[in-house]
Amino acid sequence: MHPDPLFTIFGKGVYLYGICLALGIVACFVFLYFTMKKKKFNDASTDMIIFIGIFGTAFGIFAAMLFQSVYNYIGNPSAGFHLSGMTFIGGLIGGVASFLGVYNLYIYVVHPRTKFKWLKPELNATLTDALPFIPIAITIAHAFGRLGCFFGGCCYGKPTDAWYGLPCAADYAGNVVPTQLFEMIFLLLLGGVMALLYFKFKFNYNFAVYAIAYGIWRFLLEFVRDDDRGQFLGTALTPSQFWCIFMVIFGIGYIFLQMFLLAKLMKHPELPKPEQNAEAEEKKPEPQWEKVD
Repeated sequence: MHPDPLFTIFGKGVYLYGICLALGIVACFVFLYFTMKKKKFNDASTDMIIFIGIFGTAFGIFAAMLFQSVYNYIGNPSAGFHLSGMTFIGGLIGGVASFLGVYNLYIYVVHPRTKFKWLKPELNATLTDALPFIPIAITIAHAFGRLGCFFGGCCYGKPTDAWYGLPCAADYAGNVVPTQLFEMIFLLLLGGVMALLYFKFKFNYNFAVYAIAYGIWRFLLEFVRDDDRGQFLGTALTPSQFWCIFMVIFGIGYIFLQMFLLAKLMKHPELPKPEQNAEAEEKKPEPQWEKVD
């Protein structure tokens, strides 16, 4: 744990948490970029998803702070409302919602109507082609973030005398359950499983795998978390557990959405085009048969 600033820049402290978060975001987009290139996304399709993804990430960080601030205010209204802290699920909801909003605005409003050529390039892939591997990128960024939480001493578990206990709570000197590291390991394993499913078996339901698996994991992990995360709706559930239920429901619904709608919208840029196959067949030399006397 290292909650103190490593150094300062222009009077502002630079923390290991922030460095880990930045590394996670960079790794996330590097993975997306090379995966799209591997899957034959053209430059226009790649740029579109990267640029909208950067906006979604920025808005997601703001949403993570906004959600946590609302929880804090509900838990203690007398302290007033102010932006502080972050919650991952709030950031996930805000990031996904903003990404989908900007993407659909561009595809269905701007792209078909704009007179600027640079705003309407030819796209050989859509978001539906990227959805199967976007969850892998999310787990990469999230895993780095949880490592940052470990260094920052937040998102920790309950006090424990077990062998796996570590002093990783900023406001407690004893050993606690290192939920940050447990979640980091889970996310890396989940990302590895989804990568195997996608790259080896061409599995297109990873968003369902991610939503269901992480929703269940996070719901259970909340029982050993001990940091204050505010309150929501006055229930016995933590705010994260409340949203985890919706993540699982969404994951189940996504299976049918992918099966009956999104699969039909995929362009599959990695597959040879039918006309290219036809041209290749036409160019094949005719077999030469030897004359037998």
